[in-house]
Amino acid sequence: MGFVKKIVGDKCYLSPVDETDVEKVTKWSNDLRVSIRTGDISDMITSDLQKEYLKNMSNTGYAFYIVDAEDDEAVGIIRIMRIDRINRHGVLGAFIGEKDKRNKGIGTEATKLILDFAFNVINLRNIMIETFSFNNRVINMCKKVGFKEIGRRRNVIIYGENEFDEVFMDILNSEFNKLYVSNICEALN
Repeated sequence: MGFVKKIVGDKCYLSPVDETDVEKVTKWSNDLRVSIRTGDISDMITSDLQKEYLKNMSNTGYAFYIVDAEDDEAVGIIRIMRIDRINRHGVLGAFIGEKDKRNKGIGTEATKLILDFAFNVINLRNIMIETFSFNNRVINMCKKVGFKEIGRRRNVIIYGENEFDEVFMDILNSEFNKLYVSNICEALN
């Protein structure tokens, strides 16, 4: 079975995570260029362990493959996790695992798609993202989408002789521009 087009944009669509691409995701999880940005660089991810992670991702939130609309290939993962349904907030995590698909706007669109889903389907009002101060690509993308920096935890991660801050950013539902899901819902009226 191929990917399911759950939330569809122009450059990509989001498909619920399952074990379809466990080998590909294992490769991404062990790629130093990916794992250094997610903070998982010291983890030893085998295919069996990755399979368990993929099984459990949707049990603790909403996890999607980011699928390139041009070739129907999974290029990354995006998810909303650590959801507090009483206070209506969660944490966004994402990465583009395929190197040749970075800097093409796919990650930006996937972020907008999942924010639309989080705010207009599961009714959250605040989404936070945690990244590292060296991850300028993500920080700039988040600012472009509407996230604001809300704080830093200083010198939280050490790579070699370099110490980096953890950067916390968030966006409120009232700050997010309406997109796909909300436009479809409005069309029903």
